[in-house]
Amino acid sequence: MTDTIQDDIAKHLEISSQIKMLAAGQCAGPAAEAAAVIADSLKKGGKLMLCGNGGSAGDAQHIAAEFVATLDHRRPRKGLAALALTTDTSFITAYSNDFGYDGIFARQVETLGRDGDVLIGISTSGNSGNVVAALEIARDNGITTIALTGQGGGSMAGMADIAIMVPSDQTPLIQETHIALGHAITAGVEKLLGH
Repeated sequence: MTDTIQDDIAKHLEISSQIKMLAAGQCAGPAAEAAAVIADSLKKGGKLMLCGNGGSAGDAQHIAAEFVATLDHRRPRKGLAALALTTDTSFITAYSNDFGYDGIFARQVETLGRDGDVLIGISTSGNSGNVVAALEIARDNGITTIALTGQGGGSMAGMADIAIMVPSDQTPLIQETHIALGHAITAGVEKLLGH
């Protein structure tokens, strides 16, 4: 039994590696563009906001933490302004109870976002209603939008300023690649800012 599980784990890791190799060819360009846009915003006093649902909410928080803390503790630096819009449970439950779930991120972008900020919307399908709504509000308020999605990009790909689409339709593989891209984008921003 454990041999079969070990084989399954090895197979998953091989497939995950293959998806990341495909992403290296297809996603590196837009990810580098995203890093440049974020670095430029931060230089001008802007901030990075991130949102997503479920595992993508966790990814939003993880990436924001890398910006605020540091990607590598061996290379300390000042914090970089980043905010995951997924963490305020009091707001999220109050707003969704009173007005519906689709507006939970848009309302925060409208309230906390400023012209020149950047929003990364994360959705494996590219069709999460509340992330789409956040991108729409961001666009209307001069906030640069980045879509981090799976294969095809869903509706988010066509509406974002930059679309980073992982070449897979399997949620776990997309999420694993999203976090790798989040790390790579953070490293790119640090390099562009001279850290």
